Amino acid sequence: MLIASLMLLAAAPGGQDASPPREAPMLAPAEVTARWPAEEAKQGVVADVRHFYAISNNLIGKYDKATGKRVARWEGDRRLYPHMNSCVIDGTMLVCAASNYPAVPMASAVEFFDTRTMRHVKSVALAPFPGSLTWIERKGDKWWAMFANYPADHGGEGGRDHRWTVLMELDGQFQPLRSWHFPPELLARFAPMSSSGGSWGKDGLLYVTGHDRPELYAVRLPEAGTLLEWVATVPIPTNGQAVTWDPVQPRTLWSIERKAREVVASRIPAVR
Repeated sequence: MLIASLMLLAAAPGGQDASPPREAPMLAPAEVTARWPAEEAKQGVVADVRHFYAISNNLIGKYDKATGKRVARWEGDRRLYPHMNSCVIDGTMLVCAASNYPAVPMASAVEFFDTRTMRHVKSVALAPFPGSLTWIERKGDKWWAMFANYPADHGGEGGRDHRWTVLMELDGQFQPLRSWHFPPELLARFAPMSSSGGSWGKDGLLYVTGHDRPELYAVRLPEAGTLLEWVATVPIPTNGQAVTWDPVQPRTLWSIERKAREVVASRIPAVR
């Protein structure tokens, strides 16, 4: 009986909550504060104090935040870096989430770059995880990572789709500690893709994006259970993909407009 119950839960992660569907409040739209062209703005963007970095699979462009001028560029072998989806600033390192998407079986790695030289420093191939790594960020002494899942006709493994998208807390050696799924009503906004971006806010909330919708979702860890709590939705000027908070300007989020190859900074209203 116990085994059957566990199998039933594993088969339908998006259906763990039997309560009626509930969508979070829609807040005022984000206000654009800067917009720059960036050839590499295909997967995501990250910013430090003086620069922003546009990411496109095997390319990273480093740009001056004040002028929008590109000051450096890294290009790797596409066979080794088929799908680098996002990066985060960690000290002087650019820590990037990479995978073999759309190949299967899914495999993921964390790539490290020196922001000063734009040289690749090291690669950490992750143990098998249930999905494809789309973003990773350190908080305290733990890493937080999103593993995306898709239907088979969108680059996923057979038998899984967007409902298997999972947030995982990892230790300093990238070993799993805890995990949470998204509520079904938020998963519906990801469909048929998954969560492409995410970053912890200074307010203690986790802010995530999907793949296509021009929306930013604020979620928090639940008091109990395994489903994240959807707190609010903020309309943003770009369509999903990987995002990051500006380390200097309060409530300023960096995102990309993929079709236009642009990097956009926008001010996000406070979530109460």
